[in-house]
Amino acid sequence: MRTRTLTAALAAAAVLGLAGCSSSGSAPKADPAAGPATATTAPAASGTGAAQDTAASPKPAPPSDAGLPAKPDSGTADKLVAALKALDPDIVSRGPEATVEAARKQCQAVYNFPKDHAKLVELTGQNFTSAAHPKGFGPETSEKILTALQASGLCTKS
Repeated sequence: MRTRTLTAALAAAAVLGLAGCSSSGSAPKADPAAGPATATTAPAASGTGAAQDTAASPKPAPPSDAGLPAKPDSGTADKLVAALKALDPDIVSRGPEATVEAARKQCQAVYNFPKDHAKLVELTGQNFTSAAHPKGFGPETSEKILTALQASGLCTKS
């Protein structure tokens, strides 16, 4: 019963919102018999015309998982862990799964900041930590971790 009442109230609000927006003359009038508003008419319900929303709106933000590669196959993961372990065994001290997740998160940083190398080194230091290095491994080791990650090909796989 509550669901039907809520659905009817939302549909009525959408129709009223669309009818109020269409008084400017540039938007078509809403047809109350057409039913509830669809996703294509939702921007008009915000109080501005759809044409204004698309012209004045900034580029939409990418999804929160943009640049995050899929979990690698065991061969790629093993090679990455071995390369990082060769740099410093403490890098992989949290275990292979945690190391691979930190690498995937760093790939997302590579996607978000492709031209800011200093930022990538800084984020590498934040993503790769251990009990002995809770604030990261320092800029020199972070640089080596970043190089090993980029050489692994993990960040280019989708």
